[in-house]
Amino acid sequence: MHLSFVPPRRVKIGDAAAFAGTTPRAIRHYHAIGLLPEPERGGDGRRRYGHQDMIRLLWIRRMAGAGIALDDIRDALTADTGSVGDDREHGDSGGGDVDGGDVDGGDGIALILERLENSLAAQEAVLRRQRTAVQRMRAEGSRMGLLSDVVTDRFKSLPEGSLRQGELDTLLVTERIFGPLGAAVQATRFIALATHPALREESDRVDAAEEALDDTVAVDDPRVARVAAERHAFEGALDAFIEESGLAGDDDALFEAWDARDSATTDQEEDEEEAEDEEEAEDDDGGGDRGPGGRRARTMSAFEAVGRMPYDFSPARLRCMELAEQLAAQDTPTA
Repeated sequence: MHLSFVPPRRVKIGDAAAFAGTTPRAIRHYHAIGLLPEPERGGDGRRRYGHQDMIRLLWIRRMAGAGIALDDIRDALTADTGSVGDDREHGDSGGGDVDGGDVDGGDGIALILERLENSLAAQEAVLRRQRTAVQRMRAEGSRMGLLSDVVTDRFKSLPEGSLRQGELDTLLVTERIFGPLGAAVQATRFIALATHPALREESDRVDAAEEALDDTVAVDDPRVARVAAERHAFEGALDAFIEESGLAGDDDALFEAWDARDSATTDQEEDEEEAEDEEEAEDDDGGGDRGPGGRRARTMSAFEAVGRMPYDFSPARLRCMELAEQLAAQDTPTA
């Protein structure tokens, strides 16, 4: 994150919907059925969404994209905020409604049949992904199964429970902004923390020190520079461990595998995507984030995405991050 750009602490419903890949109408529906708690409202009486509101909204979109019914999502999030139950396998099967027109002539019937065929092709592709997502969710036993396989595959060798919910939240946001490859690369950091107890302990200590830089701390408070130096030192130790452990080599292999995978897209997959585009154009409210089982989310640039995802960072904490970046830049060798 470039600190020349200060992320918002709260966003309006339009930006929240755009970031999550949904619509303000859908978010209002989530509020109406008790799926998404009502956020705080600003001085103008309009809803303002914070970081945790967005995290919950992103999980809702991923679960809905995997075919889980909204009532089941609400029950799952209410009963257990740490995992997705194994019995959440059923969801809406999706309709095949076809808006009519003049069906008396042959051309009218042909157009309706063509539209129906495209709709069924799109539903078939979505159902295949949803089934895969449900299978992966059952196998993983947690929300990790809702992340892309290229991300979850990075953690196959780790013991169960090695990752924290906050780390899964971070991967979810990263995948939304930078795609599966970006989240898979970020996973290296969490693998290192999970396999090195001393680094994990130091990470927790530095994180706590940063969180203590709240709105009561001035930007020129000596604690800001001290914590920035601690963050810089920790990141250096973490990078050194990643290099020495061979995890950096895993990242290189990941890029090569991704390039090979990306170039292997078949004509059939492209046809399915075109069919989904046509289906989504007819039913815009049905679109959502394309996780393991959903449709593709509306595309946006990384800059747009960061501007629509709130982070409740105080001015002191932002200044701390800026100072840590300056220290890192000083360590970077010049050409």
